[in-house]
Amino acid sequence: MKIISYNVNGIRAAFTKDFLGWLLVADPDVICIQESKAGNDQIDIESLQQNGFFSYWHSAQKKGYSGVGIASKVQPNHIEYGCGIEHYDSEGRIMRADFDGFSVISVYVPSASNIERLDFKMKFCYDFLNYIKDLKKTIPNLI
Repeated sequence: MKIISYNVNGIRAAFTKDFLGWLLVADPDVICIQESKAGNDQIDIESLQQNGFFSYWHSAQKKGYSGVGIASKVQPNHIEYGCGIEHYDSEGRIMRADFDGFSVISVYVPSASNIERLDFKMKFCYDFLNYIKDLKKTIPNLI
């Protein structure tokens, strides 16, 4: 099983720079994508499907901001959008795909590009750690 994580810094721009060609050469079973910066209607989901990938996207409410996705060759049993904490979920920072025997999380951790966001990033990290600890009680094989 080959799992890749990739911060694309904009999925639309990545597609114009041959993201799909790269993806086919990299040949992952699952790819977690961060910083998609696009709504579902702006992502070339059809090209992914035509090349054998099921894809799921969790976009931020704010247009052109953050967002995560998961694409896989095998259809997941379940997709979980967000972690249940609204101020993170509205930014499209976390999603999970459950497969037979394991689950994969795509997470986009907030940057601390300025001092005002440092507290937000640190709070996110602590909250995410608690979320993962809780989740591992029911999903022990969590990637």
